Amino acid sequence: MIKLYNSLAREKQIFEPIDPHHVRVYACGPTVYNYAHIGNARMAVVFDLLVRVLREIYPEVTYASNITDIDDKIMEAACETGDKIENITRKYEKIYNDDMASLGVLAPDVQPRATDHIPEMIRLMERLIARGHAYAAEGHVLFHVPSDPSYGALSGRSRDEQIAGARVDVAPFKKDPADFVLWKPSTGDQPGWDSPWGYGRPGWHIECSAMAEKHLGLPFDIHGGGADLKFPHHENEIAQSCCAHGHETRPEEFARYWVHNGFLTVEGEKMSKSLGNFKTAHELLERHKGEVLRLCLLSAHYRQPLDWSEALLEQNRKALDKFYDPLLRSEKFATVHVPEKDWKIYPPVFDALCDDLNTPLAISKMHELSKQSWRTDLSDDEIYDTKALLLGTGKLLGILQAKNKEDWFEARVTRSGEISRDDIDALVAKRQEAKKAKDFATADAIRKDLDEKGIVIEDTPQGPQWKWK
Repeated sequence: MIKLYNSLAREKQIFEPIDPHHVRVYACGPTVYNYAHIGNARMAVVFDLLVRVLREIYPEVTYASNITDIDDKIMEAACETGDKIENITRKYEKIYNDDMASLGVLAPDVQPRATDHIPEMIRLMERLIARGHAYAAEGHVLFHVPSDPSYGALSGRSRDEQIAGARVDVAPFKKDPADFVLWKPSTGDQPGWDSPWGYGRPGWHIECSAMAEKHLGLPFDIHGGGADLKFPHHENEIAQSCCAHGHETRPEEFARYWVHNGFLTVEGEKMSKSLGNFKTAHELLERHKGEVLRLCLLSAHYRQPLDWSEALLEQNRKALDKFYDPLLRSEKFATVHVPEKDWKIYPPVFDALCDDLNTPLAISKMHELSKQSWRTDLSDDEIYDTKALLLGTGKLLGILQAKNKEDWFEARVTRSGEISRDDIDALVAKRQEAKKAKDFATADAIRKDLDEKGIVIEDTPQGPQWKWK
């Protein structure tokens, strides 16, 4: 059983799938005209984890997350660079997918592109016009918001808030200020397609309605994305899809559960290019391991704000070092091979994730499991079982994927640029020589120097061992 906070119902509910044998999930993906920022990555990581948890419970899960490859921002990028739109979108689609893979995000089962679904969008608009919920005007097709009695069910916004929040364009052909564009005309030098209303291109909101219906069917189980999409994008999706199928008073006939992840700030401020604190996943991956970024993104509850900082990165880097220590550097664990078929999930972690993806609690339980691995009285069977739990739980969380200590610890040192592994080993050996010569002042100075660099030396019967704090 899994509980989720349903934004549509405004409460945490027990998740009851439409078909217990096949759960269907949709999350709004990126608009591919530039590098994805770390807030976009938070959505991808959160829904990746949700799908992983669902797959532990249900026999089949289909996860769809779209690519928006037609948009005014993409057209602006084409004008600025002089490159073709298709070249821009394919380039940044690949970069996005590669970057998300580096964050441990599994590829969606379906990743539809908007430009491949123009016929489906046109048919959806035709249904809306036939049912009196949309109208054509001066080469545009617009959704008539007053025609939908349930409009606002997701966001809870008043009419004045709807108009202000949507940042609507004032246009003389609109029947109502809140009406939003489903189709707009394109000039000869703009991308477009033939339609019953002339040469043009779709508005943003209609894309997801058409793609979700085609690939998941209606209604489906879970829809989500960032909290910034709740209004107007997700509100408009509900209106389009429900009104096109005669479900004007039943917004749940599009998607039963709505899941939204919280906003991301940087050092306490809103992320923006003008403030110089805009963080892209691509840039961060050049300086940090993907697992560190992933654990940072999961460190706060998904519905809560997450403040990005260097301190957050360091905290989660240290946490991963502690998780990896028994697996890769502990003599009693590192030599024990546990085939993947024997990996297991630590029940307290899974229970926490089943309670509305409570990742802070899940990570704290992971720390408890890691501490157990340092017990000196573990039998061989207990060592095997503990490693199986660490590996299986790590796989569920999308971490602990490094296969040997060099994959993790060497990269950690090289990336910091502070001190190499060879230098650490040399200092540890020098300290050992100083101790043998009873030069304790030198030995203590070396220990202090390493401590300041975040390295702890442990004197064991087998000799000194070092690890990151």
